[in-house]
Amino acid sequence: MANIGKKEWIIPDCELPQEGEGVAKGHESVIIVNDSDIDAVIDVSIYFTDKDPYTDIKWEVGSKRVKCFRMNNIEHMCGFKVPFETQYAMKISSNTPIVLQYGRLDNTQANLAFYTTLGYSE
Repeated sequence: MANIGKKEWIIPDCELPQEGEGVAKGHESVIIVNDSDIDAVIDVSIYFTDKDPYTDIKWEVGSKRVKCFRMNNIEHMCGFKVPFETQYAMKISSNTPIVLQYGRLDNTQANLAFYTTLGYSE
């Protein structure tokens, strides 16, 4: 049976919110499931509207594991500081099929918003 997932993903609508106030802090995250028998080695590219892509982000997710990466965590982003409130997109390329989900919690207004979505993959 084939592993579930795809090797190439695009998340077109990213925009890291400020942390805001309250218990739940604003953030973005990418959750990756690796259903394969090998560790996933993942390259992340960040695309902006007005500058060249940033491509020096590498993630790893063990075989048969799930892992969450937070865009506001500089360690998760391999030293890259994602700018707040700036439109960007992410391309995620893996050596093995993966499934990913993107989530954003924005509590910068009184009515906080949280949503998740799958990225696009062919």
